Amino acid sequence: MRLTATALAISAALTVPALAQSEITPLVDANWLIENAGADNVVILDIRDNIESTDLGELPYVANSVVAPYGSAGWRTEVQGVPGQIPPVEQVAELIGSLGIDNDDHVVILPWGTDSSEIGGATRVYWTFKYLGHDEVSILDGGWRQFDAAGGERVAELAAPQAAEFTAEVRPELIATTDDVLEALENGTVLVDGRPVEQHLGQSKSPVVATAGTIPGSVNIPHSEFYSSEYARFAQPDTVAALLEAVNVTSDEDSIVFCNTGHWASVAWFGLHEILGNENASMYDGSMAEWTADPSRPVE
Repeated sequence: MRLTATALAISAALTVPALAQSEITPLVDANWLIENAGADNVVILDIRDNIESTDLGELPYVANSVVAPYGSAGWRTEVQGVPGQIPPVEQVAELIGSLGIDNDDHVVILPWGTDSSEIGGATRVYWTFKYLGHDEVSILDGGWRQFDAAGGERVAELAAPQAAEFTAEVRPELIATTDDVLEALENGTVLVDGRPVEQHLGQSKSPVVATAGTIPGSVNIPHSEFYSSEYARFAQPDTVAALLEAVNVTSDEDSIVFCNTGHWASVAWFGLHEILGNENASMYDGSMAEWTADPSRPVE
């Protein structure tokens, strides 16, 4: 049986503890960010879309932050007709450097925090940093919702960042290709579909996917199970472990997570790889958009 919103809410009520500045964890809370904002080598990366068009008054920005909206800054691109892919390494590294981020910086990603789909922007950018070999990265748990509720400093304007040099050291084990998925079908590697139930069952589909259905043999853990929209908190390790147990998957199995374009999948990947600590989890960037582009590939 899938976990209910109540179970998520219980786990979400567990507050991420304040951290020493030298420690880097996948999630930090708003109090930690307020305490460390402006510190050397701490960069608040605000990826909120449409900040200017929302009703935030004269102080819409987070103090001591740099802004690179998830939907428009260049975090994803179309590759060989497949939307939402990671850009060429040199291109995304240049984007990061243009934000004043170098390899010594602890990057804290700040989304709106509205729901699991929006949180997918933060987990996707987080995965990008990890894929590029940058371990000093965290997500503000609950995003703007928690920051504003905690009284975080807001400003009218931000200073333009001074460009820095960011060097990527790619970790290929974090990204799965179509060939990897084809191999997984033969060797039994777990495939985790992070899409909503109706898409997994083929009752509906994304416009970017050619055929309704899923990759044969995959298990379904919808991205919404990993984040409490009510409490604006990401699921804790025990909750993630229970989600896997519910679909008969162990916490350390080789796993490939996918969705439609690698957005929702990043939420599941973050839960498995970062919260639960399964280093054997990778993400299929092309996901169902790429998989169904070739009608010869099986769809269940």
